[in-house]
Parts: sequence; C-alpha cells; structure tokens
Amino acid sequence: VQLQAYGGGLVQAGGSLRLSCAASGRTFSTYAMGWFRQSPGKERGFVAAINWSGGSTDYADSVKGRFTISRDNAKNTLYLQMNSLKPEDTAVYYCAAKGGYSGYYQLDRYNYWGQGTQVTVSS
Repeated sequence: VQLQAYGGGLVQAGGSLRLSCAASGRTFSTYAMGWFRQSPGKERGFVAAINWSGGSTDYADSVKGRFTISRDNAKNTLYLQMNSLKPEDTAVYYCAAKGGYSGYYQLDRYNYWGQGTQVTVSS
C-alpha cells in the first residue's frame, strides 16, 4: 500500500488542523494505521493508532483528549483531527500501515510509511 499524508500547515496555539492520509490499493481496510511525529533533534514517536475497522484506537498520553484518529475505509483515507494545538506539537507527521494491531505503538512494526506533512504551531 502507498500512503500520502497531507493537511499540515501553520496554526496558532489553541487552533485546530485535520491531517489526512490517502492510501492506494484495495487492501487499506485490512491494515491497522498509525500516526507518528518527529521534531528536529528528536526521534520519531507514536501519536495515535487505529485498528482495521476503527473499533479500537489508542493515543500517546501527550495528545490524549486533544487528538482524534479515524478512518474511512470506503475512501481509503486515514485522518487525525488535532485540536487545542500546542507549540510542542510542532513536528513532521507521518502516517503508517501495518498488519495486525499488536505493537501499534512500535515504529518498527509498521511496514509502510507516507512521506510526512509539516505541522507548525506558533505561540
């Protein structure tokens, strides 16, 4: 599966953005999906994950209650709704796909990656 993330941009603290990740191929609905982010000088880290049906979701503590991950299997698209954004959310955000939901927070368990989209939150 090929992934393309988009929707990033510049937003003020307290604002909102919705990221999207478009997937090619007819197997999108069989994959668990995740969002990860990487800021300068830091390792790429887990943000949120969703299982194949959307029935299970998980979040990093730092975004819980502010971010919502969702998917539309009919449109082959993954979303990340980001509210109450903080300057520390500034990063390049990547979407990724893996088979099965176990290890959803582990970067090296994902097989496919999008190219990333920049999110910048100004104070």
